[in-house]
Amino acid sequence: MNTTLLRITFLFLFPVLGLFCPAQSGPQITVDAGRTGSAISPTMYGVFFEDINFAADGGLYAELVKNRSFEFDHPLTGWQVMKKPSTKANLLILRDETRERNPRYIRLQLEEGQPFRLHNDGFRGMGIRNGATYRFALQARVIHDDLFTLRIELVDENKNVLAEAQMSNISQEWQTYQCEMQASETAEKGGLNIWIKGQGTLDLDMVSLFPKDTWKGRKNGLRADLVQLLAELQPGFLRFPGGCIVEGFDLSQRYQWKHTIGEPSERILNINRWNFEFKHRLTLDYFQSYGLGFYEFFLLAEDIGAEPMPILNCGMACQFNTAELVSMDDLDPYVQDALDLIEFANGPADSYWGGIRAEMGHPEPFQMNMLGIGNEQWGPQYIERYTVFAAAIQENYPDIQLIAAAGSDATIFPNGQEEIDYLWSQWRNLEPDFVDEHFYRRPEWFLENVDWYDDYNRQGPKVFVGEWASQSVGVASPDNRNTWETALYEAAFMIGLERNADLVRMTCYAPLFAHEEAWQWRPDLIWFDNLRSYGTANYYVQKLFSVNAGTHLLPLQLFDDSHQNEEAKHLFAGAVFDENTGDIIIKVVNATNQSHVVQFELENVEVKETGLVYLLTSESLDDENTLQEPDKIVPQENSIKPESSEFSHEIQPLSLTVLRIPATKR
Repeated sequence: MNTTLLRITFLFLFPVLGLFCPAQSGPQITVDAGRTGSAISPTMYGVFFEDINFAADGGLYAELVKNRSFEFDHPLTGWQVMKKPSTKANLLILRDETRERNPRYIRLQLEEGQPFRLHNDGFRGMGIRNGATYRFALQARVIHDDLFTLRIELVDENKNVLAEAQMSNISQEWQTYQCEMQASETAEKGGLNIWIKGQGTLDLDMVSLFPKDTWKGRKNGLRADLVQLLAELQPGFLRFPGGCIVEGFDLSQRYQWKHTIGEPSERILNINRWNFEFKHRLTLDYFQSYGLGFYEFFLLAEDIGAEPMPILNCGMACQFNTAELVSMDDLDPYVQDALDLIEFANGPADSYWGGIRAEMGHPEPFQMNMLGIGNEQWGPQYIERYTVFAAAIQENYPDIQLIAAAGSDATIFPNGQEEIDYLWSQWRNLEPDFVDEHFYRRPEWFLENVDWYDDYNRQGPKVFVGEWASQSVGVASPDNRNTWETALYEAAFMIGLERNADLVRMTCYAPLFAHEEAWQWRPDLIWFDNLRSYGTANYYVQKLFSVNAGTHLLPLQLFDDSHQNEEAKHLFAGAVFDENTGDIIIKVVNATNQSHVVQFELENVEVKETGLVYLLTSESLDDENTLQEPDKIVPQENSIKPESSEFSHEIQPLSLTVLRIPATKR
């Protein structure tokens, strides 16, 4: 087919990235505001959560104690035992098989009443804030009529005490003991001391420390500043729990949602597959407590107004690792897990799994509508397993929309494009609702492929661009950075995604969170340390698109005779209409080093009111936000009042500009 003719045809269907027209003297953008096109899905822009880079434990989940239940491979990981040489004491690791989900605990035998100390320094330290209140809890028992006093301390990097409390009267039966402490100073890398004084035998388990100030004030909940950054994105969906976490290095390490619900002490700890994945970033203290589990994920989605999108294991471990498969004869428990999850999310409170949800505090269903079967799987073995899942789910829950994978990025797995082509040939017959495509590529690729989806086959499943991010150096390189170049070129690519909103119904950047000192993969959307957090330039690109998504596409033409200049070709634009506000929203990416005075013409509308302009830019493509300069690249908001439906506006160099123009149709 003639490419030029094809592009002209698309001109009447979607806002296009630009055409050369020698009759014009400069950039001109014309929007036919009287003719709305395809609807934009309310779930177009979302977020993807995976427990990588200490995103859950040590991050979003606000627990400050590492290895609180002594269930890590090395039971005292994160703990230091401090005692005087003369102190006669033993510390034993015991296992109670009657406590199937949390069998280990520690036993302290003190022969004399001399001080004995346990210290935990958390996840690369504990962030302690001046004036903040902290909840401490542990499970304890004594064996006979032993007497112990526990002194609990929060300390800074220099062992100065910032807060303290005491506990006594420990029972012979397991009980939970709690207290609150208020910090007198701030420490970025603080720690917890438990001083034990007494004589006899003391058992301890589930040692926990939380800030009282969590998201929505929920006891033992989520870190408020990180959730706030998510909420401000106004995401349409929340994809969880991954990612490769879903698959596991082998099937024994896969994510099992039933292990993540109920009381925290009843959740089965698992090694994190990013513990050992990258030789350049070995993180051998990385495990999953599942304090942030499926119930909390559903609750988080509800809090931030996002559709929950769980992804489940389909009987396949990561094909980049062991590629272990469960036999087809043994697949039923995996399928049943999917059916049970739907009941947990959507079932009435008098159903079995809906009842468990209700007992956890949420009698009303979560109204889950989407479910992913597998993550980055490929090959006939995936099709075989997906088919079984789909048949069972469609029979029992025909309204659930299914998401199928298209493998990983074609450039980073064996015979990638061939595998993706094979999967698409199968999906067009099996008809899942969405196919999940992933892109981890150099910045230039995103700039050069704004039209990636223009020519896609419209027959068959819709597209979910479920993981993607510009890699400034290379895929999984430890030298990748969240530069303005990566963010700006992603913005251009997103204009292409948006104008293909009839096909691309959902998209999200990945990964989401990263701890400044405990990351395995970069770049990432949001960075944090123990006290602070910030959005990257990429975050603000995602935010500007998400909060200005609109409801329908508008036809747009961009003419520019400066396109004779190769550099000036890098001007991209798209337009949408927001039926909720009546605004025309135009997004313009200028990836050149020169400003452009663009002539705008809004056809079939009258412009009467003052609008808004959001500008995201930086002087250098190498610029980035950091903990030290978190606001180096952030949107600037200004007003704009066009005198008519024809007006001009200067588009700055290396910028993303979003114009919101209130208008009335003629």
